[in-house]
Amino acid sequence: MSTIREIASIAGVSPGAVSRILNQDKTLSVSDATRNRVFSVAQELKYEGRKLKKTVRPISEKQKTFGILQWYSASQELEDSYYLSIRMGVEKYCMENNILVRRAFKSDSDYISSLDDIDGMICIGKFGQNELSCFQKITDNYILVDMQTERISHPSITVDFEHAIIDVIDYLYHLGHRKIGYLGGLEYIDDGQLYFEQRKATFERYCTRLKIEYKPYMLESAYSIESGYEMMNQLIGRKTLPTALFTASDSLALGAMRALNEHKIKVPADLSLVGFNNIDAAAYSTPPLTTVNAPTQLMGACAANFLATGNRLHTSKTVPLQMILPCQLIKRASCSIPQIN
Repeated sequence: MSTIREIASIAGVSPGAVSRILNQDKTLSVSDATRNRVFSVAQELKYEGRKLKKTVRPISEKQKTFGILQWYSASQELEDSYYLSIRMGVEKYCMENNILVRRAFKSDSDYISSLDDIDGMICIGKFGQNELSCFQKITDNYILVDMQTERISHPSITVDFEHAIIDVIDYLYHLGHRKIGYLGGLEYIDDGQLYFEQRKATFERYCTRLKIEYKPYMLESAYSIESGYEMMNQLIGRKTLPTALFTASDSLALGAMRALNEHKIKVPADLSLVGFNNIDAAAYSTPPLTTVNAPTQLMGACAANFLATGNRLHTSKTVPLQMILPCQLIKRASCSIPQIN
């Protein structure tokens, strides 16, 4: 005769959870898929427990629908593969797990109504307090992707920008660079407030700690190839350049690389260059771009999995969780030891 422990071992859950599931304890917070798996194993093993209801019947699963809210417009998303890649990660997970997807862009005239009657919502990008309050009215099963909040007041998933920047500066410092520039982007949330940029803050703090000269070589604009090109031309026009340059996106780096090429400034002989994101084009630039790999598709998949599995802490009230994924420095041919003048 089969036992609860045998069912638990095969189903991959605890014996206590098996007991509560088989006795149809609706207060237990587990997914329908887990309940069905336990019931199926119990049937296969011909389990017969005294407290088990007369009919062991799996719960029929209603197909879930997740909403994806993208803070970029559809055209902006095509120009910036960072957010597109996050969305692709969400959609791939949903397709593999039979979850319907409903897309909405914040630029849509009435995006709120298109997110009616959903089972969960993945919010990609940066949002203000008014928007966050609105999301909570749509569903309590939501998660923010690529947005850091001052307090952990919403479930969120981001990448570890701080240690990624420290890795970049350490790498350049050990190559011998003591003058490092920064090209970044400016992002604003719905109330016009400038979004806090963790990469910039870490860059300034860590360069100060290592006594690296950086202040004359910092510029910010939009996250685009055009902005990278324009900002690099501004730096070149100042007649004094750093020996290395970090850009907060690969698009900025590729724009900067074009400007450097037009002015006969060689990478990396005259200036070492580092990007961020590890887009496909970074490996095929001339020279191939050293960059930071941000696990964007994994972010999207983890966000969808978080909503699908109900992977939240439930105490007397729901506790928001913050997940931080690691980045990896990808060393290619765009960095070298600085020239000695």
